[in-house]
Amino acid sequence: MTTFPQLARFEDGEGARALVFGATHLDVELLPVLHEALRRIGRVQRLDVIAYCRGGEVAVARRIGLLLHRFAERVRLVVPYHCQSAGTVMALAAHEIVAGPLAMFSPIDPHLTGSDAAGEATAMSALDIRMFPKLAQDWFGLDEATARERALPLLCDSIAPAALTTFYRSTQAVRQIGEELLALHMAEGAQRSAIVEALLFGYHAHDYTLTGEDLAALGLQVRSDPGLEDAAWEIARELRMRMGPETRKMHPRGWCDALIATREGGMVRTRQQDMLPGDWQGFEVAP
Repeated sequence: MTTFPQLARFEDGEGARALVFGATHLDVELLPVLHEALRRIGRVQRLDVIAYCRGGEVAVARRIGLLLHRFAERVRLVVPYHCQSAGTVMALAAHEIVAGPLAMFSPIDPHLTGSDAAGEATAMSALDIRMFPKLAQDWFGLDEATARERALPLLCDSIAPAALTTFYRSTQAVRQIGEELLALHMAEGAQRSAIVEALLFGYHAHDYTLTGEDLAALGLQVRSDPGLEDAAWEIARELRMRMGPETRKMHPRGWCDALIATREGGMVRTRQQDMLPGDWQGFEVAP
């Protein structure tokens, strides 16, 4: 299998290299393969990462951001389509983001998953809990002091205190990681804090779609580049055809959930549902 001739479009000068990074879910097993791909490239002046990501583990997003900076003086993230949740956290490490017309980012508020009394899967956001006193004010007319006083006992009656603490710690971790990744290229501490706070609590739904313009309005270095967007979209189309559970009919022995490629070659991971680390196979990249 050969693929991704578009990579040459991104390597337009000395010291400029490109890497395709696609994952339906960021997990720790991606890191060794990404590290090997970066070692083959070596230290470069600029690394373009054409990213396609639907979410995953925030701690892994942090490690990816730090790893990219170990191998490049300047990291440019090219986003043709999905780069959401933990993908948006990863994007905070980039010196610059090139966002296509359909680029999709999202808030980064932490979620916890579990099951209800009937055994059905449930998910709750930290913002759901944080907004409870505000709900009491807006919907039921309580004053701010009363709403805050009553909120904690009511929450503890329905959510275990340890779970509330976990939400708080998760929120603090995301805040710390976001500011750490921004500090790799942004000097102003107040600006970093404002960006992370907006991504944590500035929107009322975790699946709210943020555009490149929205991120630029927050203070990130985001721009459009029609010369790169066509090549990036071609890569995104290929990733969409190869990756995700919807491709199971084409892959009876499993489905592709991750792909990492440079001009030296690529690796694709196939796995069964909920079975990690999966099987990695190599492929050639078209010159």
